[in-house]
Amino acid sequence: ITNNLSNRNLIINGAMQVAQRGTSSTSSGIHTVDRFACFHNGTDEAPTQAQVDVAAGTTPYTLGFRKCFKITNGNQTSGAGAADYVWFRHVLEDQDIATSGWNYTSASSFITLSFWVKSSVSQVFNGVIRTLNGTSQMYPISLGSLTADTWTKITKTISGNSNITFNNDNSGGLAINIFPFFGTDYTDNSTTENAWTVYSGSARAKDSVTTWYTTNDATFEITGLQLEVGSHATDFEHRSFGQELALCQR
Repeated sequence: ITNNLSNRNLIINGAMQVAQRGTSSTSSGIHTVDRFACFHNGTDEAPTQAQVDVAAGTTPYTLGFRKCFKITNGNQTSGAGAADYVWFRHVLEDQDIATSGWNYTSASSFITLSFWVKSSVSQVFNGVIRTLNGTSQMYPISLGSLTADTWTKITKTISGNSNITFNNDNSGGLAINIFPFFGTDYTDNSTTENAWTVYSGSARAKDSVTTWYTTNDATFEITGLQLEVGSHATDFEHRSFGQELALCQR
């Protein structure tokens, strides 16, 4: 595997370097790290999204990562409601997928998603990859059981599917969604992971474990988000701050 090819990471600002709007916010949406959102609903106390430093001496710090996207939970005194959520999201533009070289309608052609993640609470977390054009398709995933306060590298290789559609324009094309918590209005334990199916807003992933959400000031951090064509994860493509800023400002 060649690890030094440039322009292979389809994610903009995957190392969380650029935060033009600010470095901390309790608002829902994109308010800190460019291109990345924390959505929340039904919370008793709003979570905080922030751009923070990766601690020295840790991996991924030793791999060149200096910033991450951090969600700090509020105090959810009424418990884990069915309509509650705290949700991390990144959306890639249609044209960036359509022209990437991924033969996305073929089950024998692949993209690979990789990232580093850390939770202050030990539990299983879920997410979903979703297409946003035509008949929306979804690919539910599990991050597995994370060990508390420990950075973990997640890698998911995803095949194409004949029902996927991307246009050659700048509209939203592919959404990467990770769920620190999603209430049961949006989840279903019958959901099949690691396979494409028609998007269902009430079955986006398997049910969330509630521990993180009901733990006051629980944290969830992510960095090194990379999406690349092929069936293997290569080393993260570090770009300069100036390059990432220009891509964010396009």
